[in-house]
Amino acid sequence: MVTLEDVAKHAGVSLATASRVLNGSTRQVGASLRARVELAATQLGYRTNVAAQTLARGAANVVGLVVHDLVDPYFAALADGAMRVAESRGLMVMVGTTHRDTEREIAYVSTLSAQRVRAVLLAGSRTADLRATRRLREELDRYREGGGRVACVGQDLLGADTVAPGNREGAAALAAALAGLGHRRFAVLAGPAGLITARDRTAGFAEALAGLGLPAPYVVHGSFDRDGGYAAVGEAVKAGATCVFAVNDVMAVGALAALRDRGVRVPEDVSVAGFDDIATLRDLVPALSTVRLPLADMGARALEMALDQVEEARVEKIPGEVVLRESTRRLA
Repeated sequence: MVTLEDVAKHAGVSLATASRVLNGSTRQVGASLRARVELAATQLGYRTNVAAQTLARGAANVVGLVVHDLVDPYFAALADGAMRVAESRGLMVMVGTTHRDTEREIAYVSTLSAQRVRAVLLAGSRTADLRATRRLREELDRYREGGGRVACVGQDLLGADTVAPGNREGAAALAAALAGLGHRRFAVLAGPAGLITARDRTAGFAEALAGLGLPAPYVVHGSFDRDGGYAAVGEAVKAGATCVFAVNDVMAVGALAALRDRGVRVPEDVSVAGFDDIATLRDLVPALSTVRLPLADMGARALEMALDQVEEARVEKIPGEVVLRESTRRLA
């Protein structure tokens, strides 16, 4: 059976372009490219898919949003931004949570594809499991072959429009700012070793310290949540760190709770910093130093990219902004 991918290869165009031509999309394709695709389809005997044509014409009024965990305020903020865009365009949103289960994520995409939703937005870090990433990309390719649109918030690994937070750069900037306060002994609550977001933030922080001629941080791995921060910070303090960097704000909250339970004062005894600047955590006492990401705007932009009529995948890098608050102090 001749597939749309066969036609695209024969015509020398992208899969997206072939889909636009043969599935009746309203997105514009140049006359010369259109002619090449149509000729290739004729030569190969390709038959169009009626369901794919319906989806390509934008008849569906539903978009799918797949996140790791809506209880996590990071994903709640991303979802809020995406849902506001959907509402402004008269679209409904179907939400699925994966709890960082890659098989579940792939299954969600397959289900959304079968339901012919207009677009799919994936929010969350990829993992070091290259096989799982490849399988997810293949599932997304099948959906796009039928005229669907995809965007991601995370790493640029799925061949789709991507809003990519500046994880490595933001962590490096934070390391420099904390070193500027006089800290020399650092620990990193690094989250899971196989989670790319956690790995990039840890690497960016360590690389910046090395560039400043400072010792490597003491790294403690654990879960990427409040309990992970709570469990890991004790080991960091025992290692003699004067400043602890948790690779997300939720882990930092757990670290602050554990330090409070142990009678360790923040920032008098040890400083603590996070990453993300979760809006609902800004009333913490002491206020948390962190790297600010415009999470709601990122979710909104990702869905806008998915719904835009653009041929090739784009990547928009979102820089983080260091915000120093009361949870970190200058050393004498």
